[in-house]
Amino acid sequence: MLRAIRGAIQIDRDQPELVHEATRKLFRTLMEWNGLAADQLVSLFFTMTPDLRSAFPAAAVREAGVGDVPMMCATEVAVPGALPRVIRLMAHVETALDRAEIRHPYLTGAAQLRPDLVAEAR
Repeated sequence: MLRAIRGAIQIDRDQPELVHEATRKLFRTLMEWNGLAADQLVSLFFTMTPDLRSAFPAAAVREAGVGDVPMMCATEVAVPGALPRVIRLMAHVETALDRAEIRHPYLTGAAQLRPDLVAEAR
C-alpha cells in the first residue's frame, strides 16, 4: 500500500552543514519510527521556508546512500508570521501500516506546528 508520511524540523541558522544534519535527522527519524527500509521509498519531497537557501535537503539524503529514489526540493510560500528556518519532508512509501499507525516526526521547534502528532509520538 502507498502511504504519505510528513515531518518537519527547525534549524537555528541557514548553513549548509546545519541543513544537511537536520535533514538526515528528520529522514532517519521518519524511517525508524515507521520501521521502514530504503527499498520501501517511492519518492521524497522536501520544502524549506524562504529564509533557507544555503543547501538542498535532498543532497543530504543522497550523500547518506539513498541514490535511486526520486527526490525534489522546493521553497515554500512566504507567509507573514510563519515559523522560520523549517525543513519539511513528505515521503511516499510502500508499507502495510494503516494510516493510524503512521508516525509523522515533527522535531525541535517544528514540533509546535503539529502538537497533536508530537503528543502521539511520545
